[in-house]
Amino acid sequence: METMFDTLLQLPLFQGLAHEDFTCILEKVKLHFTKHKAGEVLLKKNTPCHELIFVLKGEVTATTSAADDSYTLTEYLPAPLLIEPQPLFGMKTSYASTYLANTEVYTVSIGKTFALKELFSYDISRLNYMNIISNRAQMLHSRLWSVSPDSLEARISCFLLSHAERPSGRKELKIKMEDLAQILNETRISVSKALNEMQEKGLVELHRGGRLWCRKRKSYKHSFYLSFYLERNMKFFLNKRKDK
Repeated sequence: METMFDTLLQLPLFQGLAHEDFTCILEKVKLHFTKHKAGEVLLKKNTPCHELIFVLKGEVTATTSAADDSYTLTEYLPAPLLIEPQPLFGMKTSYASTYLANTEVYTVSIGKTFALKELFSYDISRLNYMNIISNRAQMLHSRLWSVSPDSLEARISCFLLSHAERPSGRKELKIKMEDLAQILNETRISVSKALNEMQEKGLVELHRGGRLWCRKRKSYKHSFYLSFYLERNMKFFLNKRKDK
């Protein structure tokens, strides 16, 4: 049976640590364990980041809004998870998203002072943290300089992926059809037509007020579970799935 100790060792920041070193860390570093009920807010956007927060058990949702609040993306993130380690340092030291407990969630947090004095005194922890930050920066750079696809269908998929923190898992994008068309530099009719063409090709199943299922094809790198409403707001649910 997996213990809390084993779960902590699965977290990216602690991977590679010897059991003896990790036990020594636990003796020195003050860990704050918290239980959250489903629906409870863990963190709000713009909250100052003074600690590292790990999700040990359960699932959380991370909701991020556009600068003008014209659309929001919600991602469903299962444990184990390290919540936004990047604002611990840098110019903007506040969280970019709002986090809610989607199920009963258990978290543990380590204060910045203890992380600097004790946790980062171990080379492996320091390297793990730098790797987490570096990998994220490299991923964002790759997205910025990737070649924009020609087809509108692929551009719709790329728009969704470019805003996701993780390429896998369920996502929910709330956006007006006209706003999506403006972002893609297309007409509302063209966007609607592209979605319907994706359905005709068997890439998606589209239902008014229902679901859009995107099937995997050789020309598509990912497959998703999409669902949206065609009224005032358009709502996408994404869930990367494996081919059977």
